[in-house]
Amino acid sequence: MLRTYAMILAGGESPALSVLTAERSEAAVPFAGKYRIIDFTLSNCVNSGIYNVGVLTQYRPRSLHEHIGVGKPWDLDRRIGGVRVLHPYLTSEGGAWQRGNADALRANLDIIAEQKVDAVLVLAGDHVYKMDYRPMLQLHEDLDADLTLAVHSVSPHEAHRYGIVSVDADGIVTQFEEKPRRPRSSLASMGIYVFRKNFLMEVLASGDEQNIGRDLMPKLVHQTSVVSYHFQGYWADVGTVQAYYEANMALLVETPALDLHDPEWVIHTKSEERPAAEIGENARVDGNLLCDGCRIYGTVARSIIAPGVVVAEGAIVRDSILLSGAVVEAGAVVDRCIVDKEVVIGSGAVVGDGEDNTPNQRAPELLNTGLTLVGRSAQIPANVRIGRNVVIRPRVTAASFGGQTVVSSGATINR
Repeated sequence: MLRTYAMILAGGESPALSVLTAERSEAAVPFAGKYRIIDFTLSNCVNSGIYNVGVLTQYRPRSLHEHIGVGKPWDLDRRIGGVRVLHPYLTSEGGAWQRGNADALRANLDIIAEQKVDAVLVLAGDHVYKMDYRPMLQLHEDLDADLTLAVHSVSPHEAHRYGIVSVDADGIVTQFEEKPRRPRSSLASMGIYVFRKNFLMEVLASGDEQNIGRDLMPKLVHQTSVVSYHFQGYWADVGTVQAYYEANMALLVETPALDLHDPEWVIHTKSEERPAAEIGENARVDGNLLCDGCRIYGTVARSIIAPGVVVAEGAIVRDSILLSGAVVEAGAVVDRCIVDKEVVIGSGAVVGDGEDNTPNQRAPELLNTGLTLVGRSAQIPANVRIGRNVVIRPRVTAASFGGQTVVSSGATINR
């Protein structure tokens, strides 16, 4: 296999994930209970035999830094190679925030130059998928390509969310359009690129493009032969609240498309030492994903329950995602919600109440399907009723509700 250096782009802001990225980057958002989104990309690297990895951060990096640490869960705590977290910095000549993912790569040209490699594998840190990168690297080497791009077929109705690629009969990319209003094909860029190292350095040094998809790829398609690699496996861009919810809930079907139990392709993560899940004598559970350390004494149906979650006796959780350390007190109801870490939902409260599906007033294009979001460490008062498409911002306290006993659908509660 080509000597390869992987660079994972994990620094972008993701407002379409609302409160989930209010205090963390998208790459650090929890997924499937115990994982973070970046775990999939890091695990793909090591499972593909790539142990030389840089992670480019910028927006709200603390949670991501703490999660990756020295890379031990992925066997990336190495003296030679391993993982390095690369973040923006100032120099004597000045410096500024990185303006996009291409600009982030440009800011790390010195790191790229130091690597004794043939190819640079540029990866997105915010997608959920299992992929062996070796066949793509082999194709890149066999065709002696300057650039190889991974593509995946998507629904024509979703194509406007992606960089859309047109290819000829030989698999050479003939056109690249970033998030077109009228897509010409349903082949989407996966945000996975293999560059010949010297070619990447020349391109970055000679230009001022900010974004790979919007600025760089349309130019390179006409500058060189860009090879496409068509990936057939599972791949999900969970960059919106709805996509994130659906990808999580899809894990609850009898045979999920994303197999997290495959011993041949383990997804590694930083795990806390917790006891086994506890299911109380009067608890009722049906069709859930339950993680270590959770304690269920009430009713939980068709939900993702992360480590350390507590559902008290008499409480009901349905069709929801509860992240680590969330507590649902006695008699509370959580219906079709995403509840972030360390939230406390007071006794008798109803979150996700009624049939009124009024879109969220501040983000109607993002929250219009009935999902209610509760941000990290929020405190939901006892006996309050909260409607659909509501956003509860992180660290909200009971006082933030101003004595309201009913929060109408589409509302937002701030600190």
